[in-house]
This record gives sequence, C-alpha cells and structure tokens, in this order.
Amino acid sequence: MMEAALNALPNLDDRYEIHDEHVQEFKRNGHIQTLNVLNAGEVAAYRRVISNAVNQRNEEKRSLSERDTYGKAFLQIMNLWRVEDTIKKFVFAKRFAHMAATLLEVKNVRLYHDQALFKEPGGGPTPWHQDQNYWPLATNKTITMWMPLVDIPNPEMGMLTFASGSHHNGAVSDLVISDESEDAFEQYVRQHRFPLVRPAALKAGDATWHTGFTIHNAPGNHSDQMREVMTIIYYADGTRISPPQHQFQENDLKTWLNNKAPGSLADSHLNPLLL
Repeated sequence: MMEAALNALPNLDDRYEIHDEHVQEFKRNGHIQTLNVLNAGEVAAYRRVISNAVNQRNEEKRSLSERDTYGKAFLQIMNLWRVEDTIKKFVFAKRFAHMAATLLEVKNVRLYHDQALFKEPGGGPTPWHQDQNYWPLATNKTITMWMPLVDIPNPEMGMLTFASGSHHNGAVSDLVISDESEDAFEQYVRQHRFPLVRPAALKAGDATWHTGFTIHNAPGNHSDQMREVMTIIYYADGTRISPPQHQFQENDLKTWLNNKAPGSLADSHLNPLLL
C-alpha cells in the first residue's frame, strides 16, 4: 500500500535551472524568489500528503486568543520526513537540493530539518528574527526553501518579508522569535535602512529562499484560508558543529544534530546528504 502511494507521487529529481545571475542576486540580497518550482499537478499531489500529516500531528488545541506571540504565528510540525515516507520523497527531492547547493555555491548539502508552517486564518504576525540564531552550525552556508502549498494572492495572507542585505553582518542578536525580537530587529532594520522586500503574490509551487542570517518576518493571515507552507533547511556538507551559545541552540543540537560534539562534523544520521 505504501509503495503504491510512493510510486503515485511525482518524481522530483530532475533539475530546475539556477543561473549565475540568480546566484549573484542571492549572494547580494540574502534571498531570492523562484517561480514554478513545482507544477500544479506536483504541488497538488504533495499538498495532500503534507496537509494530512499536519492535521494528524497537530496537537495545538488552544484558541488563538489563548496563545503567546509564537503560538499565534503558525502551527509548526517538524521533521515530517522521519514519519512519512511520502513526505520524505518531497524533502529529499534532488530538484530542491540542487537549487540549494547551487545558490550556496557548494557541491552538496545536508538536511537540517523540514517544517510545515501553517498560519491559520486570523493567525498573528511572525516577528522579525534570524533563523540561524537557533542553529549551532559553524558556517554561513545555510539556506531555507519556503514553499507555499496554496496560492498566496497578496502579502496580507502572511507573505514572508525580507530585510534585503541584512545577512552580511551575520548574527546580530541572541533573541529568538518573540515580541522582544520584533522590537530589537525592527530598530536594527530601520537603523541600517535595509530595503524591505516581499513578493506581491506567490502561486502554490513557487518558492523563496533565504540564508540563515537574513532577517525576515511575515504579517498575520488576514484571509479566511489557511496559509499552508512547507520549508526545508539545508547547509553545506563539511559544516562543523559550533558550541551552543544558549538554551535554544542546545535544544537544536540534541534534536536535529543527534547531540554530536561541538567541533565535529554535522553529519549525523539525521542530516543526510541530498545529492
């Protein structure tokens, strides 16, 4: 039964061409938009299995009014590749991995983890933050693919927004996603006059890509539809583990890097090579 379900899903191991101008744009701005990474049939097939998995595994029972800022921002289900072979086929797609490696200008990438980020109708904003503040990885060769599984016709459905060029200074704060990070990064973004860039609209199967140090946020979802997004985080093969700087990095070391020793290669069984 499972083999039949896997075989019915589209194969995603062909290449989506990334050209040098895309690489240079990504290097300069810390983010890029790529259209039609999946066609309509491909995204519809994988949306079914990802949405079903999120619905089955979502344990959030509180109303939006009962949650803190982080809880209002999205429903977050992580590492679905480990529990659903159908989703593993999506997460391990060579099409995506090749795009990630090309944008990072490396030969191969490893998986950090995947996460479904579903922002409910009426869901709150995602505060300004840097993803890599959570990651004990000694590299700036990190990248996240953010792919909507439904059309996002306007920014007010929760479109990702980037402070363009903000990745060049590396880590600028230890603050994780919170009201405090929103205030601190807002001041930082204004002080440095980073251009704010976000797509006017995205179709299901389009994708944005951003580095781990690119400061970004998203408005709340002001539509009556769930904003369904799947993300995959990659880093360059050969990356070493850095000593955790705070509790959140200690948690990530245990959860996503199999608690390997700082200084060792980030190459646990949880972090497979993808090309």
